[in-house]
Amino acid sequence: MLPKRLLCAAALCLCFAGVSTSALAQTVPAAQQPADDAASQASGQPTPAPAPATASKPPAAALGGPVRNIVLVHGAFVDGSSWNGVVAKLQQKGYHVSSVQNPLTSLADDVAATRRVLDRENGPVLLVGHSWGGVVITEVAANAPNVAGLVYVAALAPQLHESAMDVMKAGGPMPAGQSISKDANGFLWIDRARYHADLAADVPETVARVLAAAQVPIAASAFDEPVDQVGWKDKPSWYVLTTKDHAVSPDLQRMIAARIGAKVVPVASSHLAPVSHAGAVAEAIDHAARELSRQQQ
Repeated sequence: MLPKRLLCAAALCLCFAGVSTSALAQTVPAAQQPADDAASQASGQPTPAPAPATASKPPAAALGGPVRNIVLVHGAFVDGSSWNGVVAKLQQKGYHVSSVQNPLTSLADDVAATRRVLDRENGPVLLVGHSWGGVVITEVAANAPNVAGLVYVAALAPQLHESAMDVMKAGGPMPAGQSISKDANGFLWIDRARYHADLAADVPETVARVLAAAQVPIAASAFDEPVDQVGWKDKPSWYVLTTKDHAVSPDLQRMIAARIGAKVVPVASSHLAPVSHAGAVAEAIDHAARELSRQQQ
């Protein structure tokens, strides 16, 4: 067991950061038992032929055409409104944008919420995750043929069978780690008095106070849930690296981006880049979408 202090430190680093893994093949019905054959022979009735095996359903082909749909996945201690500035700028560019509202009760629940939004999209999608949201999009994208690519924003991207906590072990403690506490129900909260300094130093203090007041806690147990599939293995990825981050170490972000082969876009931002640098984040997403569109022509 990790000391409580280490657990909290690692958990915070995931701040803003699938449901069960989809079956790869259906079970083939078992052959008839010898006793059944003997009974059929004794009755004079022919032994029924075994039911034909059900073939696995092949994955649907990836959608082609220009990428005009953007799905944004938030992380812990915020909700979907943390993307509002990014949404507005992408809408001005003509994109169809959806912001998922994660319950933050488990990785499985957040994956399910994201899949519900993806199912409503018409055409190829660029899936974007901030911090903890990176774990969610990693799981979701692997089995989503309409996802053309991924953008990670100061986010975690686990390897197969890794949890968020496993990823964080590669990084050192961060200042924001001292701001977390766990309540009696197993949910993590950020100290309101430190929200601005530790998560959103380049956000106006009045805005940070509102974010702290409206924060959505995350179940601590979510950080121990491993991903069962990884979408970045076969889909193009980009990484917005926040160089002034006090929650997820910039060095850890560089390591994550390198191991998933993502194209890195550095931004001199705190952890809450979607709020403080909405324009830069929207530009990175727009660039990725346009590059994907060119590849799919």
